[in-house]
Amino acid sequence: MVEFKSSETRTNLMRAFAGESQARNRYTIAAQKANEMNLPVLRDVFLYTANQEREHAEVFYDFLKQMTGEKITITGDYPIDNYDDAGRLLRAAQHGETDEYENVYPSFAQKAQEEGYPEIAAAFTMIANIEKVHADRFGAFADLLERNELFASETETVWMCQNCGHIHTGKEVPGKCPVCDAVQGQFLRYEMTPYSACDKPQCKGE
Repeated sequence: MVEFKSSETRTNLMRAFAGESQARNRYTIAAQKANEMNLPVLRDVFLYTANQEREHAEVFYDFLKQMTGEKITITGDYPIDNYDDAGRLLRAAQHGETDEYENVYPSFAQKAQEEGYPEIAAAFTMIANIEKVHADRFGAFADLLERNELFASETETVWMCQNCGHIHTGKEVPGKCPVCDAVQGQFLRYEMTPYSACDKPQCKGE
């Protein structure tokens, strides 16, 4: 086993902590921008993911506890995704998450395994798998936005107002929620909502 203080794994943990911390802040800023665009449904997607990135950062930070009181110098490339376009914000986030699960964390896991830290290697691998879920989620919303299908569909679709829970069935989302007057941007396809339990064909993508 390589001594932790001189290991590359120690440095990779700090790189991962920095990366997750920056991702959390980028997504929080993106959420604010989405809200300003009257797209609170995208705001919630960014905030939901930002909170998970914060948890990832804590996992990596906890592995560094034995280094408390010391400093670790790292180098790294971090993106500037300060777009004013919702689609570009989603695609940038998808790209970053994809790079993490395809390249960054697998290489960190391999190095941790080589240096004798299987628990840390497992954490890198499991979090890489989560980042794939993040990438797929951002990509799915980007696809809908680019096809002008975030609030419209060619077929009868079930939608839910994320503000009050009103269920709407139709090919388009109303201009505002008939129950709570929430903006159109509060509506989400029902099958994409948390805790959905819809057995209609539309909810199953049939």
